[in-house]
Parts: sequence; C-alpha cells; structure tokens
Amino acid sequence: MRFLFVHGTGVRRERHDRLFALVRERLTDRFHGAAVESCYWGDRFGATLGAGGRSVPGLRPAPHGAPDPVDAETAEWALLLADPLCELRVLAEVGRPGPGDHDGGHGADAAHTDEDAGHDDGFAMPGVQAAGARVLALLEALPPAPPRTGDELGALLHGTGLVAGFAAALDSTADSAEVGRAAALATDEPQARELATALARAVTAAALGTATDEADCTATERDRLVELLTTRLGGDGRVPGARVAAVLGRLALRVTTQPLLDARRGSLTVGATPVLGDILRYQSRGHELRDFLHTRITADPGPTVLIGHSLGGIALVDLLTLAAARGEAVPGAELLVTVGSQAPFLHELGALAALEPGAKLPYGFPRWLNVYDRHDVLSYLAEPVFPGDARVTDHEVRSRQPFPACHSAYWKQDSLYKRIEQAVTEAEIG
Repeated sequence: MRFLFVHGTGVRRERHDRLFALVRERLTDRFHGAAVESCYWGDRFGATLGAGGRSVPGLRPAPHGAPDPVDAETAEWALLLADPLCELRVLAEVGRPGPGDHDGGHGADAAHTDEDAGHDDGFAMPGVQAAGARVLALLEALPPAPPRTGDELGALLHGTGLVAGFAAALDSTADSAEVGRAAALATDEPQARELATALARAVTAAALGTATDEADCTATERDRLVELLTTRLGGDGRVPGARVAAVLGRLALRVTTQPLLDARRGSLTVGATPVLGDILRYQSRGHELRDFLHTRITADPGPTVLIGHSLGGIALVDLLTLAAARGEAVPGAELLVTVGSQAPFLHELGALAALEPGAKLPYGFPRWLNVYDRHDVLSYLAEPVFPGDARVTDHEVRSRQPFPACHSAYWKQDSLYKRIEQAVTEAEIG
C-alpha cells in the first residue's frame, strides 16, 4: 500500500519538506511497511510574478516627503465613514476652556460646564442668537427629502443614491451630544463657519455610510454635496477649519486602512502571490497540475491512498472526477482523503473543472473521506453537497486553533490519522 501526499496552495520547498516529514512520520507509525510519498508541485506549477511585480502600483516605495494631498483627503474620509461625528467631537474638545481660563483660575468660579457655554453670559445683545445655535437652527431646518428637480442639493442626493439615508443622517447628526457641545462652544463667526463645514461633512459621511455599496457617488459629487450643505448652514468653506485639520489630518493618515494599504500594497501583493496566485493559476491552467498528479499516481500500480490538503484536494477531486467521467478511473486510486478542502464549495459555485453544479460524482470515483475544522474558513462539508452518496464521508477535527492557524493544524492531530486508518480498513486496502 502507498500513500501519496499532495500539498496545498502557497507551499514551497522548505515549508513542504517540514510538513511532509511530519505527515510521513505519523503515517508510518500507523501503517508499518507502507510507502509514504509526496507529490511536490509548488516550484513547477505554483505562481510567480513573471515580470517581477512591475504590474503592481507602489511596489517600489515613493521617496519620503510630505504626504500626497489626495492620500490625506482619502484618509480623512475613511475616518469620517468610520465615525461621521469625529470632527465634531474634536471641535467640542478644542473649543473647551482649560483650567484657569476663567477669572484667573481661582476657586469654584473658574468651573465651566457644557450647559453654561450655551447660556447668555450677560454681555450678549438681547434677542441675538448665539453663533453656534444659529447653525443648529439651520441644520434642523434642512428638508429631509429635497426635491429631485429644481434644487441642486436634491438632484445631487437622488443622482448619487444618497437620498434614502439623508433624513436619517440629518437626525443622527442633529441629535448627537457632540453637536450640542460643539455648537455651544461656537461663540463667534469663524467658529460658526467651521462648525457648519464639520456638520456638512458629518451628514454627508453618515449618508454615505448608510448607503454603502448602493451609493454611486464620486469624490467630486461628495465634495459638492458638502459645499452645498455648508452654504445652507451659513458657512463658506470647502474644508474643515484649521483646528480640526490639525488634530485629525495626521491621525487619519496613521490609523485608517487606506494609507496602510497604499504604503504596503507592493509587499502585500508579493507576499500573497504564492497563496492567491496558486489558486488563480490552477483555475486557468489546472490541467498541467492534474496531468502531473496522474503521472505520479499511476507510476506505481499498487493501491494508493491520496491525501490532498486545500488546493491539493481540489486538484485530486477534479482529476478523479474527470477520469471517472471518461470511464478511465485512475489506476490504483483506492481512497481519497481531502483535508481543509474547498472542493465541495467550488462544486456548489460551479467552479470545479469536472462537475456541473448539482451533478453527482461519476461511477468509478473512489471512496472520499473529507476532513474539516469548523473554525477553518477554508474547509467545507462534502456529504450535504453529495447527499446519499455512500462513498462520501465528512470527519470533523477540532484543533482549538483560530483561523488561519487551524488551516495547517490538522497534521499534528492524532484523530486525523486514526480516522484515516479507519477509512483504510473500511476500504479493505491491503
């Protein structure tokens, strides 16, 4: 009897040799006298960047210097989409008087509360509305459903798909505690204009966040929407004031994902190439790997147990199905063991090379033991996909590891080899 191990995606020589040494040791401990071989394909059929990665923007880092204004703007909007009220929260804090700002900082008279900030201080003109309160009144007066025609704001909201969430965006912004605090601290016209712009950006971000992928809004349309809202709130600026920009500008570049992805796109792409590239290459040129596997399997006419991990299992399912469908079952292939396999899921998608969605496994396909771990998001169930097929059996392994560690944790689990031994006995492989 022979075991033939077929590794998965992203595996190259050094990793393969360590992994196969473990698998061979565990199998020979249980199956004395059995030949345990590997079918290493990573170097020959795995993916590489043929042009050295020259197709990847950002592979070569840009020289250090001031951040690109477009990158900074993108980062700021990423922060706003995650937290539409973040700029208003900054305004509420940077406008708050510090200790000692009142009456020289002496005694209880120096205390200042949010409620005090909105009250008449005794010096304001009777009947004159405070600057921040005036902006809030304009916000509350905005129509929740602007008309589609005859109004640029309404036409823009309808044209970008943001109109459905606009009313909720207005309400969530106006009702927030952050807005109340920021408005109470806006005591002069420059602060009121800054508040108007921050409110316009918050409403726009909230509407965008609600619409998600249903929105069809360009950056130019987004900026025009902010400009129109700012004007209706009594402001005239296209960007938030200096106080907000000083606090949030650099923070956005540091904590949002877009600058990180931009900066690391090259290294991330190169690092992901063996894993994702192997899958993509197999989808387009899988016959090369399947021909190689067929040659290795049939090189020894004796009964063979095929063990395929991840993409290796997909290739084996495809190979065995195609051969059986032609009436030419692969000689010697007595038992298939897939571990952490996506083959059942691909069959549901119609992405297996040999089977139409919903089709049954052909006559001549061998017994199939499918091993999965419910925490391994790259492993799937086969029995429910091929109902009533006595050849197909699922077996769960629990490594107690989170993903992605659990995708490689099968090979040290004694329960895996015990279940393989049981399957070999059931198949009467000698």
